[in-house]
Amino acid sequence: MKKSLVFAGVGLGLLAVGALFLALKPKPAPLPTVSSVDLQRYAGKWYEIAVIPNRFEKGCHCTTAVYTPREGYVEVNNSCRKGSASGKEDGALGKAFPVEGSNNTKLRVQFFWPFRGDYWILDLPDDYSHALVGSPDRKYLWILARTRTLDATVYNQLEQKAQTLGFDTRKLVKADQSCPDR
Repeated sequence: MKKSLVFAGVGLGLLAVGALFLALKPKPAPLPTVSSVDLQRYAGKWYEIAVIPNRFEKGCHCTTAVYTPREGYVEVNNSCRKGSASGKEDGALGKAFPVEGSNNTKLRVQFFWPFRGDYWILDLPDDYSHALVGSPDRKYLWILARTRTLDATVYNQLEQKAQTLGFDTRKLVKADQSCPDR
């Protein structure tokens, strides 16, 4: 009986320390998005130009995303080549739900129920030719374009903007887009 009380006390103590740590941990500044996004114009194929590496794209080359507006959500079809540029094609189909009141600038993306992740559009020119996309915790960042390459000046501007917004751009890796068309 005494042992179980000791274990319960230790467990509660560890929970309290963890909660205190999370409460005192500095929060990143609010992340500004573009003012609005027309999902019909955002639809179509995007090429990954650069990314802060993440576990779900490990080993990927020639990563693309195709967005298709549906009733109440946007279908997301991500694909890449695994291994080498000529390797096996891999993909994931998901849904992106616009966050109410965000003018479609903030999406909650779901590839595996019930988990959703933040997809915030941070930079998007009037011609929808490229985009800077990230998460408010600054862990995820993508530079996307409608073409396999992006002008170096535009790339540098997007990288600088990401750094100004608090992303660790030293982790940013340029993507390999040398695969043949699929």
